[in-house]
Parts: sequence; C-alpha cells; structure tokens
Amino acid sequence: MTIAESPVWRRVAETAGPVSIATLFATDPDRAERYTFTAGDLTVDFSKHWITKPTVDALVALAEAAGLRSAIDAMFSGARINTTEDRPVLHTALRRPADAPLLLDGHDVVADVHAVLDAMSAFAERVRSGDWLGHTGRPIRTIVNIGIGGSDLGPAMAYRALRPYAAEHLDVRFVSNVDPNHLLAALDGIDPETTLFTIASKTFTTIETISNAKVARRWLVDALGSDDATAKHFVAISTNAAKVAEFGIDTANMFGFWDWVGGRYSVDSAIGLSLMIAIGPDHFRAMLDGFHTIDEHFRTTPFATNVPVLAGLIGVLYRNFHSLPTHAVLPYAQRLDRFPAYLQQLDMESNGKRVTLDGTPVDYDTGPIVWGEPGTNGQHAFYQLIHQGTTVIPADLIGFLESPDGTDPAVVDLHDLLMANLFAQAEALAFGKSADQVRADGAAEALVPHRTFPGNRPTSVILADRLTPSVLGQLIALYEHRTFTQGVIWGVNSFDQWGVELGKVLATAIGAELTATDEPELLHDASTNALIRRYRAFHQR
Repeated sequence: MTIAESPVWRRVAETAGPVSIATLFATDPDRAERYTFTAGDLTVDFSKHWITKPTVDALVALAEAAGLRSAIDAMFSGARINTTEDRPVLHTALRRPADAPLLLDGHDVVADVHAVLDAMSAFAERVRSGDWLGHTGRPIRTIVNIGIGGSDLGPAMAYRALRPYAAEHLDVRFVSNVDPNHLLAALDGIDPETTLFTIASKTFTTIETISNAKVARRWLVDALGSDDATAKHFVAISTNAAKVAEFGIDTANMFGFWDWVGGRYSVDSAIGLSLMIAIGPDHFRAMLDGFHTIDEHFRTTPFATNVPVLAGLIGVLYRNFHSLPTHAVLPYAQRLDRFPAYLQQLDMESNGKRVTLDGTPVDYDTGPIVWGEPGTNGQHAFYQLIHQGTTVIPADLIGFLESPDGTDPAVVDLHDLLMANLFAQAEALAFGKSADQVRADGAAEALVPHRTFPGNRPTSVILADRLTPSVLGQLIALYEHRTFTQGVIWGVNSFDQWGVELGKVLATAIGAELTATDEPELLHDASTNALIRRYRAFHQR
C-alpha cells in the first residue's frame, strides 16, 4: 500500500476542500497569531494558506504515519538513508559545534569537519592578508571559483547575498557553464599574476568543471610562462587526490569533504572555500551556526509548530490535494537574487523522482517546479499571472526589516517602499478585489471583469531583522528540511540524482562524434543524427 492509499491520506483529503482565506480571517480574529511561528531569527507567517486546524492536524498525522520522526533521527545519526548509493546523509554534521561529536562507524566525523574548517580558515586568512603570494610574488586580488551545480550555485548565491561582508580588496567570480563565454567573461580584465582559481569537484572528473579548469590553466600558464605557476594559483576542493595531483595542483592545497555530503547540500563544506575567503572565517562560521540553529529546531520541535515541517506539509497539501504544480520563491531583497535558482536545484534535484525508495512507481505527484525572482522586479513581469491567471501559484515572500543603510534617509525611504510592496502583495494575493469593490471605485461596467482580482492565492511571509551570515544559513536550512520533509512523505530518495546521468553519457558519445576526423556512424534517432551532421558540416566548411 502506498502512502496515497493510506487512511491518513484520505483524512487529509477530507479536510482539504475549498477554502476561502478571506473567510478564514473573517471568522477567526486570532488566525494571524495562531499560524505565525519563529525559528531562530526567522518569523514565518503561514496564516494566508489554505489551512485550518483539522487540515494541519491531518497533515501532522500524515507526517507521523510516513515515519518523519524516525527519518529525522536516522538522518541526524548517520544512518545510510541514501539507499541507492548506500551512503549516510550528514550535511547537518558540517555545522555541528566542535564539542558535539558524532560517531560514524566508530569515527568522529565532527572532528574531521572541524579539521577541514581549520585548514580552510588558515588558508583563507593567508589569502585575505596578502601572505599567500602568486607565482611572481604578488598577493591575490581575484578568486575565480570553477564548479557546477552545488559546487557553484551555493557559493555563488551566498557570495551575492553576503557581499556587504566581503573584503573590499578581493574580487570573487564564479564559472559553471561549459559555454566558453562564461569562462571568458570571468577572465576578462583580471591579472593572471594576482588570480587564484578554486576548482570545486568532488571526484575531480566533472566534465564541465575540469574542461573549464584546463582552459583556465592554459590561460594562466601562457601568461606567466611556466607550468609551475599552477601550484600557486590553483587549489582544489575534492576527494580525489590522484586526479588533483595529475592536474598539477599541490595536494597540500586540496580541501576535502565526504561522500555523505551531497552537492546541493555542500555550500557549508569546503565547497564554500571561495565564500570563506571573501567574507572571512568568522562570518563563515556564523553562517554555520545559523544552519545549526534551524537543524536543532527541526530535530527537536513538535511537528505542529516545526517551521520546516509545516512548510513541507503545506507544500504536500498543494501538490497532492490541490494539484498545484509550481512553487514561487520571491525574495524582497536584491542580494537574494540567486536564491530561487539555488532552491531550484535543492528541491527539484532532490524530489524530482518517479519511484519510491523500493523502486515502486509513485501513483501521486512529487516535487513541484520551483521558480522565482526578486521583488519588486517580478511585480512588473509575472505577477500578472499570479494574481489573475488560471493557475494558482503558492509563493514564499521573503523580506528583512532593516534597511541596508539605516542612516541615509533616501535609502531608508527605498527600503520602506520595498517592504510596503512585500506586505501589499501578500494582502492582495490573499484577499483580492471583488467586482463590487471595483464598481465602487467607479470603473466602467465593461472593465469590471478585467479589474477584478479573485484573491485566495496562498503565500508564506518569511521575515528576519537583517540578512546576516547567520540568517542566510537559517534560510537555507529551512528549505533543506522542508525538502526532506516532503521527500519522506512521498517516500522518495531526496539524496540521489540519477536523472542527471543519462544526458552526461550521451553528451560524451556525441562530443566524440562532433569532432571525429572520419565520418562517424551515427546510431541515434533521425533528429539527433541530423543535428550532428549539421554541426559537423558547419565546422568542415
């Protein structure tokens, strides 16, 4: 029997009928207080959702029936819950305090984590202080992180979010796409003598990353005139010492992590080295403390008041009981402009699965499509569809109470306007504007249908005082555990990603066919064969 065939699933369905947010507020003056919760420095308002007490009670019962409590305990203890790869899932160990050991097969992994953190901190301080010198004896001024997926999205997003905490004398750039324009843009205008490359690849075989790294190495060696320059201008974040040494990087400058750290969960590991260099070890550790704050909230708080659990259960409600296919993340903070993209990987790579842990095809929908843009930009782009379109899109609106500059009146005014928009959008989406209200405003009858807003569009509002390293860690951990909660309910493995493999294998084969000297025998479908021949013909002219 699947979870969708269980009595508790039917119980949720019975409580999930049509709901009017406006009616819920009109009949319950304490609703906002009842459904607003805190976790660390985050205040999360769930009151503008299609939830009632019977619905929440049923969802909590669903979580209990799905074994969420035992799944949380298993993850935090290091059980091998990534069953298809026979691995523990211990990204939470990356942010445990040094005095909170965790034994895995009799070995304290937290001690290992802090040994790497200490090595990262020492290296970061050498670069930041100018003690680390390049091949020609000059200090580093530019860091170029080359990675892809979790080895890029995490540090790139976090660097943009925490830019005010970064050292002003350092320029940090990120390269992920194998499109040469991405690497060339990062190299444009920088000085090889003062550039450090951080190559982030767990296996050091990721084709996009290593291909970009080889071009970067050639650029550096050509400019500095010696293969020996690689040792002073390249460091590795990897577990494969042999491949790192083969590339020409001194393994003394290799920072490791472990197979129990998934790529999309790795920004708080050595993958975050470029971020640590930028913001400094103290701020990086403050970010880790923020992660740990939400870890402990998730691990210890009853489900009925557990913010990541409730967020995940509300997502299940919309995906499975209201057939809503997407989820929007709308940060009212320009510094979080890459946060929706980061969450796309976190959620869609984790829960975009069609079989359960035992390989049984699911008979219900799993992960939603996650997308978004910062407000207020999105208001002038896609909010039209969110307000008046035919598909309801649940959304998270994220904002911060403090202006980036609390002393400049003009900046404060801008921030007031930004936050006014956040609160207004949440209100407008929930309550809309009726035809009678439009008529009362004096609109011509022909325009009434066009100017009516149906409302009843659900949102979460997530607030913190300010966007600090700790708060960023808390936000990320909130979504990590939301994703895990949903994966447990759906019975899928949130920690593998076999779906990315087939395209890689085919790309390797096609790459050889594109560049073959002799005409290759093409055994693909007719469309792919024609595309390969067209590409070859263009380059043979």
